Amino acid sequence: MFAYFSNPQNVLQLSSKILGVGLAMLLAGIYGAYLYAGSLPIVMLVAMHAMTIVGPTLIKIGYVMRLLSQHRLGKGLTVAVA
Repeated sequence: MFAYFSNPQNVLQLSSKILGVGLAMLLAGIYGAYLYAGSLPIVMLVAMHAMTIVGPTLIKIGYVMRLLSQHRLGKGLTVAVA
């Protein structure tokens, strides 16, 4: 397991998948919780509201993983310190 995360290319691919899943969860949650005009069972409504919280969390985790892997690959942005 640690060998998988020690390879920055694997982490970069995983971060892309996590970003995609997070975005899909966020959009589905927003649609189901706020935009859908029909009636939903309470369990489904709670799940949709939870997706609006979990989705952005996954987006943030995926983005940090992407930044770390790009930095380890040498593709990170260089910042000039004045």
